[in-house]
Amino acid sequence: MSMSRSEIRKIQQEKWEFLWNEIGERNPFWRARAAGQDLSFDALSQFPFTTKSELVTDQLQSPLYGTNLTYPRTTYSRLHQTSGTTGQPIRWLDTPESWNWLIQCWSQLFQLISITRDDRFCFPFSFGPFLGFWAGFEGALDQGNFSIAAGGMSTSARLKLICEHEITVVCCTPTYALRMAEVAREEGYDLPATAVRILLVAGEPGGSIPAIRRQIGEAWGARVIDHWGMTELGPMAIEPVDHPATLTLLETECIPEIIDPATGSAVSPGELGELVMTNLGRLGSPLIRYRTGDLVRAVSVEDGFLRLEGGIQGRVDDMMTIRGNNVFPSAIEAVIREFDDVAEYRLELRTTRAMNHLHIEIEPRAESADHRNSLSTDELIEAIRQQLRDRFHFQAEVVPVAVNSLPRFEMKGRRFVRREVSAE
Repeated sequence: MSMSRSEIRKIQQEKWEFLWNEIGERNPFWRARAAGQDLSFDALSQFPFTTKSELVTDQLQSPLYGTNLTYPRTTYSRLHQTSGTTGQPIRWLDTPESWNWLIQCWSQLFQLISITRDDRFCFPFSFGPFLGFWAGFEGALDQGNFSIAAGGMSTSARLKLICEHEITVVCCTPTYALRMAEVAREEGYDLPATAVRILLVAGEPGGSIPAIRRQIGEAWGARVIDHWGMTELGPMAIEPVDHPATLTLLETECIPEIIDPATGSAVSPGELGELVMTNLGRLGSPLIRYRTGDLVRAVSVEDGFLRLEGGIQGRVDDMMTIRGNNVFPSAIEAVIREFDDVAEYRLELRTTRAMNHLHIEIEPRAESADHRNSLSTDELIEAIRQQLRDRFHFQAEVVPVAVNSLPRFEMKGRRFVRREVSAE
């Protein structure tokens, strides 16, 4: 998919013009927002941003699905919704044509990671109403790959299935890749001896965190490939085989921008900013200049698709300020996951009299708790505490918890909570 920037821009302009011609008079949501706007491709950067809160409000005011519907409701055949991790879930409808566009996006993403006709897929999670890997599953089927939807099964049963059916590509969250590796150790599975060659991970920033990538890769003896998309937008980016530790945005199907979250102005190449997206083929329910809340840093490229260095760096709404230091939960996790003796963890940001304090619970692996590993539990806790202090220049409260006491996750891990603490 080698293209010049001028070729990419030409494709984007043609698709933008087709999109607006299709939705301009039919879609109530966008018709209202476009009043008085210059709708030319060159003026797109002046179109108002769209936020998640606006989509939530629209759906609350026009239940169940809001007004971002280009066609009569009877033409829509698919419903998905966001996980609700950061608030009220959003429902999203797709026509068969829009759904086919998502599948074709996956076809292009599979090309970027050198998927072949011989690859055999497993999707080890319960298929709920979130978009998740639904489109990826159907995209793999569409191009003829053997694919198993492993919902409604225990982790042990999924591992057996992966081994028995000689699966080569496992699609899951980074959290669940680590959970399967944990169960594999307990039950004696030799994951590196399986046929698995790719762990395609998404749904969390863990796929971009070196320590987590290392843990997953070593446990499975396979390549970790990061993927990014959103229920509202579709599958939009993947880590190509020839540019590891980056995400390549599928610019033939979207128009990305990176802005300063505070000012809304474009940032310079290489500067951290918020990713804003316009998708170009989901005609039934498109999004224009959608603020994703994800923080990214672009790699400067003369030709080819835009790449994001280190994938998703964090989320605008997750940033913590502790003793004057701005830090993201993903950065804390990056430190914790450097220690192989950690089985699970939980972060709690406690606020007392407007002062933030970070409380971290660490669950050691069973063998670590029994002092059979290189670090005892006390040594592990002190090592993590010291590493956090050295890295971020503040003191966190790090405490051990009992083995198997913290929750395990099949989908997105929910390890970060905020809590107001009343002053005594």
